[in-house]
Amino acid sequence: MKVISTNIGKRTSFQWNGEEKFTGINKKPVDHPIHLGKTDVVGDVVIERVVHAGPAKACYLYSADHYPYWKNIYPNQEWHLGMFGENLTVEGLDETTLYIGNVYQVGSAKIVITEPRQPCYKFGFKMGDQGILKKFINTTFCGSYIGVLEEGEVNAGDEFILLEESPNELSIAEVFKMRFTSDPNNGLITKLENETALPEKLHIELLNLHARK
Repeated sequence: MKVISTNIGKRTSFQWNGEEKFTGINKKPVDHPIHLGKTDVVGDVVIERVVHAGPAKACYLYSADHYPYWKNIYPNQEWHLGMFGENLTVEGLDETTLYIGNVYQVGSAKIVITEPRQPCYKFGFKMGDQGILKKFINTTFCGSYIGVLEEGEVNAGDEFILLEESPNELSIAEVFKMRFTSDPNNGLITKLENETALPEKLHIELLNLHARK
């Protein structure tokens, strides 16, 4: 995997059901490294810190490889990297083989894969179609949040160097699927039960949802 764009968002407002709302989802590429902090990206705007940022969501990655799929569905969008609200657009990121708990060196930062992104109405507003939320959920193209074990600078061109691979092999795509279905196979349930790297709140939520009958 390789970073092809570093992206930063500013605070912007929009009207939603007659109310003014604010968001940091409108990220644009920058021509300099970004600093991954322990809870967020330095200089990036995060509005709702209850659901974004924090130790398990310090930075969001999205795959450059998924852009053609979405461009085909939304050809009239003004496309640029950072469109999905990601701080790092990553070439070669595949959620089906990206495991919870994998530890990587990228740039001077050391990071760990934590959980998939769950889309919200602000993403739908940005794309001009709330129906994209269902389309997003019906794919494995969810991207991944990361935790930052050691702060550092990341720039376009930096490669992800695998330092530790999770022995459990519970993928981002599998966790994403489990968030939106209540009948996964027993193999997934076993992986979930054995997973120690998944953020505690999400782990408990999924265990309750997929409790063995």
